[in-house]
Amino acid sequence: MTETAPLTGTPRDTGPAQRDRSGPVAPPRPGGLLTGLLRTARPKQWVKNVLVIAAPAAAGRLLAPGTPTRLALVFALFTACSAAVYLVNDARDADADRAHPVKRRRPVAAGQVPVPVAYATGGTLAVLAPAAAAWLAGPAVAALLAAYVGLQLAYCLSLKHVLVVDLVVVTTGFLMRAAVGGLAVGIPLSRWFLITTGFGALFMVAAKRYSEAVHPAAEQGATRALLTEYTPGYLRFVWQLAAGVAVLGYCLWALEEGGVHSGVLPWRQLSVVAFVLAVLRYAVFADRGTAGEPEDVVLGDRALALIGLAWLIMYALAVADW
Repeated sequence: MTETAPLTGTPRDTGPAQRDRSGPVAPPRPGGLLTGLLRTARPKQWVKNVLVIAAPAAAGRLLAPGTPTRLALVFALFTACSAAVYLVNDARDADADRAHPVKRRRPVAAGQVPVPVAYATGGTLAVLAPAAAAWLAGPAVAALLAAYVGLQLAYCLSLKHVLVVDLVVVTTGFLMRAAVGGLAVGIPLSRWFLITTGFGALFMVAAKRYSEAVHPAAEQGATRALLTEYTPGYLRFVWQLAAGVAVLGYCLWALEEGGVHSGVLPWRQLSVVAFVLAVLRYAVFADRGTAGEPEDVVLGDRALALIGLAWLIMYALAVADW
């Protein structure tokens, strides 16, 4: 996804479609354009925005009056912000994506969505979503969404070329998703929640980068050049360290004095087992170098999905027991 200088050996200019990098000569049909815009917004990635329910769920406020409606609104606004970033990113990287064996099929790179249209749509969403949040969800949510858009656009422009900073920015995006739900419903964010969520996100981000680094064939072409600056050993160290801190943070939450249970079983403490098993199972894919998109790993492995479901049930029982 990095922007690079023209590669040597680039095919000769064979016509207007090659000279006009913004798209094909004939304007796309409206239906095709709308479909292309939707594909560029990455609907598959919207599952990550479900993290907006994390803080209310952790506080046992998920079903409080008005909370589901407010969280649905925040989910939609965050989805609009992330779509804006994807649109701008794909418009900026259109030339580089055309040199990639897989990313050249993206709507902007393929010419289904003209580059100016992608920029205009992304810019509009980037402005309207925080503005709507200020009116509908409050200034704190609006400020966080604006910060998310600004940080991610900075990532698209330059930060993704900076070692370590690129990992921090992507991790911060996950942490912002988890934090915005708490801001929307007025829930204080505990230190254990922030530590576990932040380092859990870093674990998955570093595992993804490690997988890309050990299987460079999957990243051929002119994009993600920063991978050549990382060593597999360093990325392995990062995801192992992050996994350890995430587990430690979760254990400290589960074992703190405030977690005295009054039910049949100590669900809060028992949930540690499922959490650790989930991390260990995910680490199998990280170690193999097959930990690509987190949602693909979780939904594609039945054992991990079952472990996650068991953890979710125990966690819900622990929260309900407070």
